[in-house]
Amino acid sequence: MARTDRLMRLMDTLRRLPAPVTAARLAEETGVSARQLYRDIATLRAGGALIDGAAGLGYSLTEDPALPPQSFSRLEIEALRLAVESLAGIGDQDLVAAGRDALARIVATLPERQARQAMHAITRCFPQTPHRSAPSVDLAPIRAACWDEQALLIEYVDLNGRQTRREIWPLGLSYSDQSLMLLAHCRLRMDYRVFHVNRIAAVRLTGDSFRPRRVALVRDYAQARREHANRGTR
Repeated sequence: MARTDRLMRLMDTLRRLPAPVTAARLAEETGVSARQLYRDIATLRAGGALIDGAAGLGYSLTEDPALPPQSFSRLEIEALRLAVESLAGIGDQDLVAAGRDALARIVATLPERQARQAMHAITRCFPQTPHRSAPSVDLAPIRAACWDEQALLIEYVDLNGRQTRREIWPLGLSYSDQSLMLLAHCRLRMDYRVFHVNRIAAVRLTGDSFRPRRVALVRDYAQARREHANRGTR
């Protein structure tokens, strides 16, 4: 691999992986020896890259306006365009706008040739006929509760028309062209539940935190789903 490509791959790896990244992981991701990795880190630092850390501690990259702009392959640019355009078929208005703004900022940092490629990508997502009912509640507090691990009090109308009030620990939103769902741990049933967001009539933050349980709850839910699927294939 050419030296320039190797250094670019190292920069991309430092941007992509959660910091701090061990030297062993960086060497594995970039396909070089540990000795070569240390030389490449030194080269990037000499060129102005702000890389904190040391051998045995891990490394983290601090972005700086003086650094060269990040680079993407043509296929990566196509993937980004397709992902953002597909939001119009499955996302809510705030998510669609956020995706377009993020892509515009990414394109603005690309070299001129790649910026032109991003504007004229060959992949397109054709508009879909909307099938999903729009939610009647603001999604902002639901997203905030998921991010901040805060309990929610919701009023929910089930498929039989019964209205109940639930305290839940919201874990994440699931989007498709047919439905918008909220995965949560219901404190009434003390079990996982998936709620249709368009059937949530009201939502309120309670101020109660369930941090740091979200990651473990999502992991346990995913494991239970896998075990259920495995039983079904036997």
